[in-house]
Amino acid sequence: MFFDPLKNEVLDYVGGKSDLAAQTIRAIGDPATRFTEDRLRLFRAVRFAVQLGFQIEPHTWEAITRLAPESKSLAPERVRDELVKIFTSPDPARGMDLLHDSGLIAAWLPELLEMRGCAQSPEHHPEGDVWIHTRLLLTHLKHPSPVLAFSALLHDVGKPRTSRTEPSGRIRFFGHEGVGARMAEEILRRLRFSNDDITAISACIANHMAFKDAPQMRVSTLKRLLARPTFSEELELHRIDCSSSHGELDIHRFLVAKQSEFSQEEIKPKPLVTGHDLQGIGIPSGPKMGKILHQLMDEQLEGKFLDRDKALARARELAG
Repeated sequence: MFFDPLKNEVLDYVGGKSDLAAQTIRAIGDPATRFTEDRLRLFRAVRFAVQLGFQIEPHTWEAITRLAPESKSLAPERVRDELVKIFTSPDPARGMDLLHDSGLIAAWLPELLEMRGCAQSPEHHPEGDVWIHTRLLLTHLKHPSPVLAFSALLHDVGKPRTSRTEPSGRIRFFGHEGVGARMAEEILRRLRFSNDDITAISACIANHMAFKDAPQMRVSTLKRLLARPTFSEELELHRIDCSSSHGELDIHRFLVAKQSEFSQEEIKPKPLVTGHDLQGIGIPSGPKMGKILHQLMDEQLEGKFLDRDKALARARELAG
């Protein structure tokens, strides 16, 4: 469609106004021809549908499903950009549905298909299998950052490969967060995400099971948790993960309260002593120094000393 500013009128040669009124995504002319001209339009049709809340016209949809396998010829960077827009849209769960039903997930994110039919214990996940859980989790996203969106999408991608059923019938997924983080890294590298995004998303996935132990953590461990650069995304992932399964948010409330209780200085204090300081009192560089620095920071976070002299005295004790 075109706009003529002199006549103040819209020129519509393709029925665009009626499609807009009907909230319909339709290819101009022959859909297969349009998609063959640029196969990225396969993803853009899905993206426009989820961003605008429109339906995809049946002939256009048929062409998308038929040509989805041919999208593999696209540059990964172009696909990545469309996927980011889809999963940070107002309706990422519908985006997941359309990408699956079209065959585009099979072409670009086949690891996600393993989640379909991967059963979970009903006492912890009454909502259903891993795919259903992940889709439900996406419904809780509200214009998320790319880091949160892809952390949510991939947080349980490791479950199918770690699924074990105990004699009691309980289904367990030991280590799925670590496996999932490594799988996510492979997926994100394939899609040419930035190193910063890959690091952040992998960290969110690797850490998402740690929150269950937060109330029992030492103060130093808890402060280290709160100080992680991805903590805000991890905390929101924890909230929507719980909301999409058992519904218990006690740990989320606990961590929000701790965030308010501790000042930023308490969470991320400047170390009272450094490696250079330890060298000055005769402790050489190496693994032993690293352990001492870690222990000193733990004790500093726990408030066991508040000045450099006491920290150095404690370092001498630890050095033996």
